[in-house]
Amino acid sequence: MTAGITDAAHVVDARTVMALLAATPRLLALGEPTHGEGDLLELRNDLFQQLVEQEGYRTFAIESDCVLGLVVDDYVTSGNGILDEVMERGFSHQWGAFAANRELVRWMRAYNDGRPASQHLRFAGFDGPLEITGAASPRQALTALHSYLTTWVDPDLLPCTEQTLDQLLGGDDRWTNPAAMMDPSRSVGQTPDATQLRLLADELVALLDAQTPRLITASSREYWHRARLYGRTAIGLLRYHFGMADTSSSRMARLLGVRDSMMAANLLAIAERGPALVNAHNGHLQRDMSTMRMGDLPVKWWSAGAIVSAHLGEAYAFLATALGTIRHQGVDVPAPDTIEGLLYALPQERCFVDARRLATALANVTPAARVSPWFGYSPLDPANVASTDGIVFVKDARRSQAPQHAG
Repeated sequence: MTAGITDAAHVVDARTVMALLAATPRLLALGEPTHGEGDLLELRNDLFQQLVEQEGYRTFAIESDCVLGLVVDDYVTSGNGILDEVMERGFSHQWGAFAANRELVRWMRAYNDGRPASQHLRFAGFDGPLEITGAASPRQALTALHSYLTTWVDPDLLPCTEQTLDQLLGGDDRWTNPAAMMDPSRSVGQTPDATQLRLLADELVALLDAQTPRLITASSREYWHRARLYGRTAIGLLRYHFGMADTSSSRMARLLGVRDSMMAANLLAIAERGPALVNAHNGHLQRDMSTMRMGDLPVKWWSAGAIVSAHLGEAYAFLATALGTIRHQGVDVPAPDTIEGLLYALPQERCFVDARRLATALANVTPAARVSPWFGYSPLDPANVASTDGIVFVKDARRSQAPQHAG
């Protein structure tokens, strides 16, 4: 078995990864078992640069607010803004504070400088405007979509005026009330106003779709893509707020499912535009059903990766990342009978493991599931190895300088 695992381990670089995949993926998903570890982010940056220079990849997508991500995309494509402000305003979850994220944005801007637009690298967030404590107001996405349609479509076709949207939306603080996450009665997601807004959002998105030929010609394909993003976000947020008002036992499964469904819709839109490297938590990118426990209740939902993989087939590839130790978070050397323990015994500090060969080597072995003493780290599930295209393993993580986020 040891020889089989050793034979499955390779250097971590773009050519090796691509050689072991069945086809060049439209979306190459690189997961991570925890957020913010500098070693993992630097490895990700190196891999993206190689994919750009050797494989023609042009988009980097990250588990961050899709609307805020437009700020970063504007910067890397046109130089709009100041880097400090872009890092502060263009990311959710405080991820603009990570040095490796800043370096990636700086490198993308430098790469694009002097190149024609057709060769530009693009940046995308693909998470919804969501945090652990709640969800954003749908105002920004709804009004941006309405404004776009007002500019380019016969006003008689619009289902409502901007004033109607404003009245139904009311104050943003009622949408963002953090108490609603724990108390469904504090949510406005199932009020008559919210119900009417869901209907209007659906009508606006339907109009956007119906007017596609005119809109692409009259505005541009780029602005049309952005309008579609606003539409997906508005409908997703309203659906999420509806779920926050749910009082049934399926409430958390509904909310987690809506979030990953929003991610999947954004990833499928990104895939339309060309090959992209996707970076997010392993749990969002895996092909298997996601599970967790909320108190005594098991919660199950389909991850974004599972949804996207079902749509794209071999055009989606998933590389999970595993860590040996995160000593500054109390995660010490893994037990030798776990997946991480078997990989920790390899001589390489970093390696890329062919997951299918690893699964073959483990055919007659049942690895133990590793248990993390720190909530922010999720070990590999041995049952998911066979549905993974590859595993990136880093033996020891160094201490990061930026704040951690577990979501």
